[in-house]
Amino acid sequence: MNTFLKTVEYFFLITAELTALFLGISTIVALVLQYIPDEKLRKWLSKGGIFGNFIGAGVGALTPFCACSTIPMTLGLLNAGAPFGPVMSFVIASPLLNPIILTMIAALMGLKACAAYFVITFFGAVLFGIVLSKVGGAGMIKQLSPKKSCCCCGGDSSKPVTFLQRLKSAFFSAWNDFKGVLVYLLIGVGIGAAIYGYIPQDFVVKIAGHQNLFAIPIAATIGVPLYIRAETAIPIGLALM
Repeated sequence: MNTFLKTVEYFFLITAELTALFLGISTIVALVLQYIPDEKLRKWLSKGGIFGNFIGAGVGALTPFCACSTIPMTLGLLNAGAPFGPVMSFVIASPLLNPIILTMIAALMGLKACAAYFVITFFGAVLFGIVLSKVGGAGMIKQLSPKKSCCCCGGDSSKPVTFLQRLKSAFFSAWNDFKGVLVYLLIGVGIGAAIYGYIPQDFVVKIAGHQNLFAIPIAATIGVPLYIRAETAIPIGLALM
């Protein structure tokens, strides 16, 4: 039986792992994105047919993972004339398939779980964009001017920037993102630690075991109102496993 001490140990261990993963991977992503101009992203998304939806989901999987980056970028892409379907694929993939989420799943739940998550979410994003485009979703979009992102580091592009300057900027961007999700991450880890330490395994198996045909619908129904961020959900899922 898990004691209070083990529960606290679990909390600090998972928090340390997630912090290292978040800062490390998000710094790398922010650094890479500094070398990809917005205009190039728009050109990639403007590829014709279903291929554009695949590009949209792929770009979404590499972009910053906070809503204050995703939404302004989405508005900018739409106002710049990027096709509606690929942009919608980008909107779905961006908060769910970013490298930090995939790394967290791979490190905490294993490569098989990560691969399954990526494949299902990626093709779901592609399909979502195609369906919305076919049913005329583009006509529902309001014509708005794009707003500047509140958490992406920018600078004067007319001045040469060294690699160390880019790295420093990428780290501070990652740090700002981390501060924005820290409270949610701690909430998720706290809930996960409580489940790990104090909820009997038999109870979890009874509710969500293989013998319960409604286990997945029940999990989805509970998960919707409890969802805060994917970074919060992952430690909870880990504790349940």
